Amino acid sequence: MQLADYFEFLDVDDIRIKGTRVGIETVLDDYLNGVSPEEIVARYRALTLEQVYATLTYYLRYRQDVDAYLARWRAYAEAEWEAQQQRPSPAVRRLRELKARRPTLAQASAV
Repeated sequence: MQLADYFEFLDVDDIRIKGTRVGIETVLDDYLNGVSPEEIVARYRALTLEQVYATLTYYLRYRQDVDAYLARWRAYAEAEWEAQQQRPSPAVRRLRELKARRPTLAQASAV
């Protein structure tokens, strides 16, 4: 089996672990933050230890390309988070309103 056989290359910025919906960025982000391969498998039950090690091997083999992929993924995730903060859903707006009123409600019940 070739290393690339472990992955589905859906787009230049969307590489998934074959047979799962897990992107390589999920595994690599955990790994680069000190999570062991065994812990990654425990976190993501859809993955096998072989798939995690294949992802790490792919990263080490194509480090420069994968680092660029991860940088684009992080920029995309940050931009999406910012957009979500600017245009929250009605449910999020309602929760924020309730949270903002919470100290007022606590003070009122203390009186």
